[in-house]
Amino acid sequence: MAKTDTLNIRIEPELKKEVEKTLNDLGMNIADAVTIFLKQVVLTDSIPFIIKKPKFNKETIEAINEADKIMEHPEDYKSYNNIYEMIEEIDDESEQVRDKDDK
Repeated sequence: MAKTDTLNIRIEPELKKEVEKTLNDLGMNIADAVTIFLKQVVLTDSIPFIIKKPKFNKETIEAINEADKIMEHPEDYKSYNNIYEMIEEIDDESEQVRDKDDK
């Protein structure tokens, strides 16, 4: 057997559990997968897969754009000093809607 070296890495515990389950289903462990990855790095002289930033759906993009607008012009948007003020206003608006529907 070839001489081996130790590689210590830190990863999130939940990620490790998910990876171990998937690799176990494939008949591998993390060391096997890392070895395959590293051999591919050497073989291709690159990262052996495409790394892309995530693409967001339309709703997420709209929410990001809205948040950007709020950050740029906070004076144009309603704000609250605390969550209780916000809940009180929501309750008041809900009550007004119920009263309107009752008439």
